[in-house]
Amino acid sequence: MNRTDLILLAEARIEDAKILLQARRWAAAYYLLGYAVECGLKACAARQFRQDEVPDKTLVNDFYSHRLDKLLAISGVKAELERRANVETAFEISWNTVRDWSESSRYEPSMSEAKAQDMLNAVADPKIGVGTWLSTQW
Repeated sequence: MNRTDLILLAEARIEDAKILLQARRWAAAYYLLGYAVECGLKACAARQFRQDEVPDKTLVNDFYSHRLDKLLAISGVKAELERRANVETAFEISWNTVRDWSESSRYEPSMSEAKAQDMLNAVADPKIGVGTWLSTQW
């Protein structure tokens, strides 16, 4: 898997989630939206890896995590995300919505439409979406 693959996955999972929302599959849509952000952060983090260089073990271990906080820490975009969140309340709300996601959400049998729709807005809104913003960073 390379950075381009991660970018394509992030974009595809957002589109998949939109289709799932239309089909009223709230839990699956919610999970895929968080997974899209995970892929986006990993695409940013992939820039930390250099050819012919042995990467730091912590970097590699955190890269294989599904925890958004760890991925943000190694992504190279944490300071910019925090700066934007500090000056744009709407973006901060989006990040706060997204950061609550975890991979264990795939095991939740039910999810409210409102929570899934909030996640879509937090990830894909053209102005304040975390996924939208990540696409300018990778």
